[in-house]
Amino acid sequence: MHAHRPYSFGELVAETGLAKSTGSRLLHALERHQLLERDGGGVFRPGALFAVYAARHEPIAELERIATPVLRRIGELTGETVNLAIPRGQSVVQIAQVDSRFMLGASNWVGVDVPAHCSALGKIFFAYNRIPVPAGTLVRRTPRTLTSRQLRGELRTVVERGYATTRGELEPGLDAVAVPVHGHDGEVVAALSVSGPDVRLADQLDAIGTLLVKEIATLSGLLGHQPEKEGAA
Repeated sequence: MHAHRPYSFGELVAETGLAKSTGSRLLHALERHQLLERDGGGVFRPGALFAVYAARHEPIAELERIATPVLRRIGELTGETVNLAIPRGQSVVQIAQVDSRFMLGASNWVGVDVPAHCSALGKIFFAYNRIPVPAGTLVRRTPRTLTSRQLRGELRTVVERGYATTRGELEPGLDAVAVPVHGHDGEVVAALSVSGPDVRLADQLDAIGTLLVKEIATLSGLLGHQPEKEGAA
């Protein structure tokens, strides 16, 4: 059955005609396999795997729903603005944001057109071949915007360390760090960034990058990603 709202156990049993014991057993099995999940009120809604593989009619909305708790946790840990973005064509589309707790740096980036070569999110998509690296001269937004040669050189280190950074390349005084979000097949399906003023982030980018690499494994895992074990054949 197709539902437009969460259902309680009683409603599901009534709708399906199953015995309560059978319904309970089936629902527990679906929960174990992340096809269903129960919220704080005890009602059932699509789980992470169902959202990724079955709810194709609203993939962006489902990705945002799954990612929101992770974005909030990272926001609590860093205190800075956290964004989630996806690649679309040759552009970076920011689809979700958790605001900074500080007044300085609290900007809404959702829907804002940002040149990919000036953003940490864009560098992630370049490095993992989700967006083609632009040919020719790059638009210089600030004196610190990278040249094409500098960008290509920097991208070689992004995959090695697992995160990308920008230092005043989009706007003077604005720094950011981003990490890839992997799907079940290992492909980078999104990127998550932390951004803020350089007075707070300049000396913290590598530490935040290391934190994000660890924290983002939770979101990638919810999307079915299983990183290869070291030493595996």
